[in-house]
Amino acid sequence: MTTKTLNFRFLLACAGSLMLLTSHAAEPHPGAEAFVDRVTVEHGLDPELVRSVLTEARFQQSIIDAITRPAEARPWYRYWPIFLTETRKAAGAEFWRANAGLLEEVFERFGVPIEVIVSIVGVETNYGMNTGSFRVIDALATLGFYFPRRAAFFAAELGHFLVLAEEEGLPLFEVRGSYAGAMGIGQFIPSSYRAYAVDFDGSGRRDLWRSLPDALGSVANYLAVHRWQTGAPIVLPVSQVPPDLNEDFPIRPRHTLAQLEAMGVVFDNPGLAADTAATLIELEAEEGPEFWIGLNNFYVITRYNRSPLYAMAVTLLADAIRERME
Repeated sequence: MTTKTLNFRFLLACAGSLMLLTSHAAEPHPGAEAFVDRVTVEHGLDPELVRSVLTEARFQQSIIDAITRPAEARPWYRYWPIFLTETRKAAGAEFWRANAGLLEEVFERFGVPIEVIVSIVGVETNYGMNTGSFRVIDALATLGFYFPRRAAFFAAELGHFLVLAEEEGLPLFEVRGSYAGAMGIGQFIPSSYRAYAVDFDGSGRRDLWRSLPDALGSVANYLAVHRWQTGAPIVLPVSQVPPDLNEDFPIRPRHTLAQLEAMGVVFDNPGLAADTAATLIELEAEEGPEFWIGLNNFYVITRYNRSPLYAMAVTLLADAIRERME
């Protein structure tokens, strides 16, 4: 089998000092050998070098603590004030003004509204001001080996990260990101970085930290690939929902506006066709439930982050930034 060699000198440069190849007798993390076997097959990585990398990855209890209390676990009335602040709205408008030409180029290529792109980087990293303080290798190893509920997912991301480091020339042991291993201005996990990041500045690399064109282009490309509908709204405000409405409404729209109307849902329709795919979003407001109709573009935002609270915060912040610009 042909193996992809993680450049040994490259690893030495990244780590500063790389430990000697670990023996098979002692795993640096529980399940490490099974992981080595898997990524050897899936990605063609050199097993001995993967073992060496794992000896440098450190368990961090703070990462486990952080993932067990994510912001998205809060009720809506406690979630939205984190992001819909006057400071963040003003900073979003200023970010738009400072990068207007670039943002227009991104919009022309991908068809995703400028305010949505700006809002996402505003929610994710406060417009690039906070891209994360955890070593990505530690975050993914901690969650891949010590967080059983989602270990398979994060172990897979760890495999992608090892390949990504070689593909993009990343300093493997120096890259920092979120507690979940998300990286750069737009916070891409490794598999998303590999699949959706773009070299928008034509440098030959996809740099989501230092290249704002790459970072913003990658956010837009992610949404475009997930079937963003240019010119279509994201949500519709709801004024009334029958108290006895008993229906399952998944995040992905599986009803139509006509069906929701027939159920007694009253909403503002800006002229969309009756067969427009839609779903009903219920949020926990302080004084009772708050309802919105989510359309295709709302679902697309949840592909970036699967929480409807996240998608709603992005939508409302985008609207607020657009209003400030107008």
